[in-house]
Amino acid sequence: MKALAFAAPIAFAVTGAVACRAVESPKRADAVRGAPVASPVVRASAETVSIHAAHAVDVVAGKLLDDVWVVVDGERIVAVRTGLERPPEGRVIELGDATLVPGLFDCHVHLTGSLDGDYVNRSVHETAIDAALRGVRNARVTLAAGFTTVRNVGCEGFADVALLRAIERGDIVGPDIVPCGHSIGITGGHADETGFRPGVLESGPEAGIADGPDACRKAVRTQLKYGAQAIKCVATAGVLSFEASVGAQQLADDELAAIVDEAHRHGVKVAAHAHGAEGILAAVKAGVDSIEHGSMLTREAIDLMKSKGTSLVPTAFLRRRVDMAHLAPAQRAKAESIFPAAEASLRDAIVSGVRIAYGTDAAVYPHGENAREFAVLVEAGMTPIDALRAATVHAAELCQKPDRGSITVGLRADLVAVAGNPLEDVRALEQVLWVMQAGSVAVDTRR
Repeated sequence: MKALAFAAPIAFAVTGAVACRAVESPKRADAVRGAPVASPVVRASAETVSIHAAHAVDVVAGKLLDDVWVVVDGERIVAVRTGLERPPEGRVIELGDATLVPGLFDCHVHLTGSLDGDYVNRSVHETAIDAALRGVRNARVTLAAGFTTVRNVGCEGFADVALLRAIERGDIVGPDIVPCGHSIGITGGHADETGFRPGVLESGPEAGIADGPDACRKAVRTQLKYGAQAIKCVATAGVLSFEASVGAQQLADDELAAIVDEAHRHGVKVAAHAHGAEGILAAVKAGVDSIEHGSMLTREAIDLMKSKGTSLVPTAFLRRRVDMAHLAPAQRAKAESIFPAAEASLRDAIVSGVRIAYGTDAAVYPHGENAREFAVLVEAGMTPIDALRAATVHAAELCQKPDRGSITVGLRADLVAVAGNPLEDVRALEQVLWVMQAGSVAVDTRR
């Protein structure tokens, strides 16, 4: 049986009551006023709003700005100014002694998953509807943690597409989602449900289980047909599943090549789950856009990733957060064997200049703790500004979202206010005070 996540008490990223204060529209103001938790985001009206904070991080220049005004008209940033003698005309949001950063990205989440209850057998008893409903809460706490855009790398039944549509309609609150639909992998591999009798949860290309290049192409086309905006494939075995190996290559070279070729022809990027050295190298050679986890990086793989511009999404914090005693013996043995290698690989990748894109594998540990990845990246050798760039400009490029990722005129007004200076102490990004998404205030913990 495949384990989808790690059981642990769900924790909120923001302590205390989370209130939301949207840029109110006449039709929906009553839906958000005074809500005890983040409520459905009301898309901004044409009203011009000026946000004032003591500081803001310019992630492009890599510096801290003081006495900053960010002027927002509708969903867009129209001006960024410093040191004004008087506030601009129009409505003002005063954030006081806070630091503004761009809305954060998490390139590796499973919003519809969690490791609680009988998670190993969940797929037998539940449907994609259950998964989508589970994702409602997880989406809310993820946004409250300052993550305004996420890439959901694999779920069942296109539940992530359903979540995306509900968020876009304003029915629920959550980050923008880049959905991948089903992960694409081989029969009996890390993407498949194993351990049941024949006839139970048998899957084909429609659900991502594919053998041979033609089936892999069909799997890609099916995910795109039903709303995927990126493709996630499973190049190697994994930790939280029950095959014997943790890193053996699973998708063959020609299967990887077919997946990448088909996805790229449609203009979407490919993320490859890959732990073992051979599978990592095969995926990079095939042209994937990101390696997820990358636990056993060789010098050859690192050099090739640099030359091809392949990003590494290291998902490093989970190695400290997982309760090993909770795992099944086979899973625990695999985790204990691979985690030290993954720590060394991350340090090697950073010092070698591999592009890092921020991702957490949230669901393996509680949603809402996403920002705790920053400190682990810095401990592994990244500077705070580079760790922040991994979750903004670099992630925006990987997720194909060029309209966000920095506090820049013309970009979408995704803004997060935190307590403290994240360039001095990156853990300040764990202290989210206020979140604006597409020009609307979604979270305000100060009230």
